[in-house]
Amino acid sequence: MLRTIRNMLEQLCHEVEVTTDGADALSRLRDGNFDLVICDSDVKPTTGLQLLQNVRADERLKAMPFIMISARGTTDDVVAAKQAGMSNYIHKPFDAETLKEKIEKVLGGIV
Repeated sequence: MLRTIRNMLEQLCHEVEVTTDGADALSRLRDGNFDLVICDSDVKPTTGLQLLQNVRADERLKAMPFIMISARGTTDDVVAAKQAGMSNYIHKPFDAETLKEKIEKVLGGIV
């Protein structure tokens, strides 16, 4: 799935950095200059929700658009992510058009 998402984003002409580690993602976000986070809810060692909470707690990162992806998609998961400040949500499986639409919504139509 990671490879598929990366390919979709690259086809939409986005530069992509990938990690499967939530702690590494937070470190990269703090050290880099990113426009958007797309995160699976099941990253390790932290969860996607914990990464979202850490991003929102960081003064420099707190306004960064954050899209959560999940196969679970239970109401509780979505509500928890929304309360933590998630910008948008994508339920697996999805296609390139869905990803594009979600990115356009959080970036204000810029894709």
